Amino acid sequence: MRSIRTSAPLGRGRRTVLAATGLVAALALTATACGGSEEDTASDKPDATASQAADGSGDGDGRISIPSDIADRLEEHGIDVDKWKDGGWEDWDKDKWLREAKDFVNPVIEGLWKPERMRSAEEADKTVSTKDAAAAQGVSDPEPAPVRAEAEKTPYHDNAAPVGKVFFDSPEGPSVCSGTVIKDVNHPGKSNLVWTAGHCVHAGGSGGWYRNIVFVPAYNDLGKSEADLGNASASEIAPYGNWWADWASTSNGWIQGGSETGGDGAAYDYAVLHVKPEQGAKSLEETVGAALDVDFSAPPVAEAGAMGAWGYPAAPPYNGLQMFKCVDAPGRFSLSPSLPTMYRIGCTMTGGSSGGGWFRVVDGETVLVSNTSIGPTDNTWLAGPQLGEDAEALYQNMSKTYGGQ
Repeated sequence: MRSIRTSAPLGRGRRTVLAATGLVAALALTATACGGSEEDTASDKPDATASQAADGSGDGDGRISIPSDIADRLEEHGIDVDKWKDGGWEDWDKDKWLREAKDFVNPVIEGLWKPERMRSAEEADKTVSTKDAAAAQGVSDPEPAPVRAEAEKTPYHDNAAPVGKVFFDSPEGPSVCSGTVIKDVNHPGKSNLVWTAGHCVHAGGSGGWYRNIVFVPAYNDLGKSEADLGNASASEIAPYGNWWADWASTSNGWIQGGSETGGDGAAYDYAVLHVKPEQGAKSLEETVGAALDVDFSAPPVAEAGAMGAWGYPAAPPYNGLQMFKCVDAPGRFSLSPSLPTMYRIGCTMTGGSSGGGWFRVVDGETVLVSNTSIGPTDNTWLAGPQLGEDAEALYQNMSKTYGGQ
């Protein structure tokens, strides 16, 4: 997550921690499969941006097969796919760093995300000034009391099947976020969509699209320690395999206003990935056996009830190997009176939990209502964007344009 540096003392909690039984039980979705994937056969709103990636399907000799229109686009940007696979993607020349919505490319590099490389991925710590953190005291509710993150029960595929880790490469090196399998309303039962944060896929106003973006649902399924992971099987580390983002969408609000500190883009810090398996062709939802609806009603905090944040915190005292969760009643938070209000809950999860879904129960069903975006350096709370009409337009554009592919 993007961290906020503040010298103000931690305020006394305005709420007591809520009983989490209902929300936790509702998220405990049992997958119908727990193994590798199997073979199976634009909105006009200004911030509903969608991007296309190279099709990384193999052609039988280990080479990537690129559809002609995508190959033309890569060539237009001076990208040689073979050189890209051989390490050309490591060139982060600012003038060549693709940043526009239409420029996203993410060719599959099979075998790149080996278990040891996944374990090396880190969340860079980002900070903003005390001035920025205190800019909107008039539109923010009192700081919540910290809620200690609780380890999710294992195996994850029985307790939080839709939750996983998002891996990507940035100029700083291998990086990590969290994400959630979401339903595709236009392709019921066969969703390939993942919800995460905008800053997990794009650097914002001063940068471009990150590279080698992969989603791993139920990562480290048994919650093994670092010492034990050395002997873990591939099915324990990635029980459903690796899923490469072949398309990505994030908001223009993030692309234009996002920064290393969250910036004006924080309130628009959300993204949707369309993914495909590194091996196989069965849909993500069919493979995982679970997916969540997205609640775009942006309920006010007084009506939202309890919210729970799930993710894989990677910054100390956590190491990114286990899944954690926090449940609390949300309050309002905004970095500026001119920006949309965000949700804020007490939570001790750290960087790496960014992009992880926030869930609430509506009519007995668990739905995704936000995602982790920013938090303070003392790791006492998290804030996430409200998902309203603009977020829904982005989602619908992704679903209608790319969902069936």
